[in-house]
Formats: sequence, C-alpha cells, structure tokens
Amino acid sequence: YGKWQGVYTWFRKWRDEGILEEIFRILSADADMENLSIDSTSVKVHQKRKWRKKGDKPKSVGRSRGGLNTKIHTIVDGLGNPVYFQLSAGNINDSTVAVDVLSHVDISKSNVLGDKAYGTNEILDYIQRQDSEYTIPPKANTVNPWRCDWPLYKERHLVECFFQKLKWFRRVATRYDKLDASFLAFVYLASIAILVK
Repeated sequence: YGKWQGVYTWFRKWRDEGILEEIFRILSADADMENLSIDSTSVKVHQKRKWRKKGDKPKSVGRSRGGLNTKIHTIVDGLGNPVYFQLSAGNINDSTVAVDVLSHVDISKSNVLGDKAYGTNEILDYIQRQDSEYTIPPKANTVNPWRCDWPLYKERHLVECFFQKLKWFRRVATRYDKLDASFLAFVYLASIAILVK
C-alpha cells in the first residue's frame, strides 16, 4: 500500500468527495426490496480519544451504561445486503431516529421488519403512509397489540448477521476516528468489501 500518509491522503480525498459512498450506492442499487430489516448496533469509542473541544460541533458520540458509544443505524434488504447507514450518539433510542432512517430509502410496497423498539405509533404510521407493511412485534405493555407474523419475523436475523460481518473490521468494531465523516466512510468501505465478496 505504500506509506501510511499516502494511504490516508487518498482515504480523506475519497471521503470528502463522497466516492466511497457513491461506490456503495452503485453496488447496493439492485437490492431485494421485498423485505427490509432495520436495526442498530453500538460501537465502543476508543477511550484515548478526546471527543469534544470548546467550539466543536457535536459528534455522534454519547454516554451510555457501557461508556462512550456510537450507534450505526442500518437497513438491509431481503438478502442481508446493506442499503443505508446513519450514525447517532450511543444514548439515542432507536425509535427516535427510525423515521429519519426510513425516509432515506424507498420503502413503498416493502415489508419492514424490526424489533420491539420500532413499535411506536409514529413509526408504524409512517410505514403505512408509504404503502408498506410491517412485521414488528408489539411491546408487552401495548394497549391494543397487533398481530405479528412470527415465521416472517425470523428473517430479521439477516441484519444481525450483517452486523457480525461488519464488526470483523477492527476499525468499525471500535471507533478510533474523531470525525463522523471518517468513521462513516470506513463503514462504507467495509460494506463495499462485504458486497464484492
């Protein structure tokens, strides 16, 4: 690969020009949109990093019970291939950003699979307004529980399997990058490697 300065210069250039994201979009353009699974995974932030300086823009880093974390919100298609990524702080609930994540993907005529965290009225209404269906189990304390197709719900394991593949990349499994753009660019790079296998 040559000297690390040269490799980093090219990585930064591709990050800033959106080349890695564009390659990812081209590779994921032919997605199987029949069933879409949505979920998030937490990534520990490396403890030696200083994340906030006075005047810095807020980064997708938040404190949870396990320390500083970043969440990667992901949508995968019916084959388990990634379609969209978004970062948030680790202390943000999945349901808070779910509508924003879903709005970046054309989910019309699709079936959205998610765990109980996505069973809020706002998310379910958004999915139905997009002429889509959902397979999301109701929480135990739901006043009017709905029917869940449990055999179809088992297909949600595809998003968990994708996270397992993604975390084989050490730089994704632990966040070393200070900038959100750099971390997300490497998530795209790791996904490209997974998609071309």
